[in-house]
Amino acid sequence: MSSAPVTTSATGGFTESAFEAFLTGRDEPAWLVDRRREAFAQFQAAPWPTLRDEEWRRTDIRAMKLASFRPPAQVAASAESRAALAPSWDALSTHYTSGIEQIDASVTRRADNSTLPPGTVFVDLATAASQHQELLRRYLLTDAVQPGTDAFSALHAAFWTGGTLLYVPKGVKVDVPLFSLVGLSSAGAVDMNHTLVILEEGAEATLVQETAGKGRNDAAALHCGAVELFVGKGASLRFVNIQNWDRGTWHFSRERALVGQDARLQWTVGGLGGRLAKVNQEVALTGQGAKAQVNGVMFTSGRQHLAYFTRQDHMAPHTTSDLLYKGGLKDSSRIVWKGMIRVEKDAQKTDAYQKNNSLLLSEAARADSIPGLEIEANDVRCTHGATAGAVDEEMVFYLRSRGIHRDEAVRLIVEGFFANVYDRITLEPVRETLRQAVADKLEL
Repeated sequence: MSSAPVTTSATGGFTESAFEAFLTGRDEPAWLVDRRREAFAQFQAAPWPTLRDEEWRRTDIRAMKLASFRPPAQVAASAESRAALAPSWDALSTHYTSGIEQIDASVTRRADNSTLPPGTVFVDLATAASQHQELLRRYLLTDAVQPGTDAFSALHAAFWTGGTLLYVPKGVKVDVPLFSLVGLSSAGAVDMNHTLVILEEGAEATLVQETAGKGRNDAAALHCGAVELFVGKGASLRFVNIQNWDRGTWHFSRERALVGQDARLQWTVGGLGGRLAKVNQEVALTGQGAKAQVNGVMFTSGRQHLAYFTRQDHMAPHTTSDLLYKGGLKDSSRIVWKGMIRVEKDAQKTDAYQKNNSLLLSEAARADSIPGLEIEANDVRCTHGATAGAVDEEMVFYLRSRGIHRDEAVRLIVEGFFANVYDRITLEPVRETLRQAVADKLEL
């Protein structure tokens, strides 16, 4: 394992003068500006990750030069960038009723949301900062994702731009799925998108979020985002997050859900794009009877590096979590998955499961699967498993003996490998999107 010099902090292009310029002209309430200043101070003091840190020793970010990026500018997206993402917008709006598109942190399209139930709020985060301050002050970067976690969390909290707020009041059911499209379109672009979903007691909703970098010819870009999900007592949320950046994008995201008493969460993740991605995804089951299902589909090619760290945190009795991540790897790519099931002392009768399977389609590809358990209760059922292996040549031989070309045989085997995670996804358009994305990457 190579080593890297220890650094105490690295502000790069995100200097104090850049921060002050960023704040200038932003019409935000004083409490929000104060929170940004506090987060920026934490960012300045935070150590920059190195290969000597346990969490980062399998993910080398020394090639990412923070000095080459600047805080997001409030500049309208170009016509070319809108045209580049138009196919993605059209595909999403075909299946889902209401949506928001943001390119380079600027809102570029909105679908009609006049049919949403009364009291439901579905707006971009900049609008929420002026029109729904009470919600942001209570939830934004407070209980779920906190700025002091690490350097990237603090950077995001200080400079977040763009983002989406979905709020569903008590007892309200939003029957139609909603969507958010986040795009990067220019060289050197920086996006700090933040997704905030709040479901009050007994509420129900579905949100599909997709990221895409198009029209940049894989030029370098940076995304440093966050996702916060609050699922209240007896509420039900389906959340889909498909990461499909281009090969030039550095992707960092910290994501956490708080699931209350008797609440239900189905969280589906697609890890497909990016030059390098480092994602921390956590589900905290905070109320008795809470349930969470987490589905992950990852596929890498070229020299891509995806690192997904998952955590199932059982904090109350009679809670259930079920996580299944599957990854396919081509060429010289690498996937790192590290999972943890944590059961608190009072979380008796916990039922938790996690599994990660990786399919290696190249001798140069590498998959690291690291499951883990931390259990303090004594009446639980917790299991985990992980596998990694190449395509079974006997299966290939069998298909070829039936007249099927090798490439097609491999494609069928890969489709079968992902089948059981696809079957868990309750939205057909999402299943088809992931199937097609994997098929496209197989043909590259």
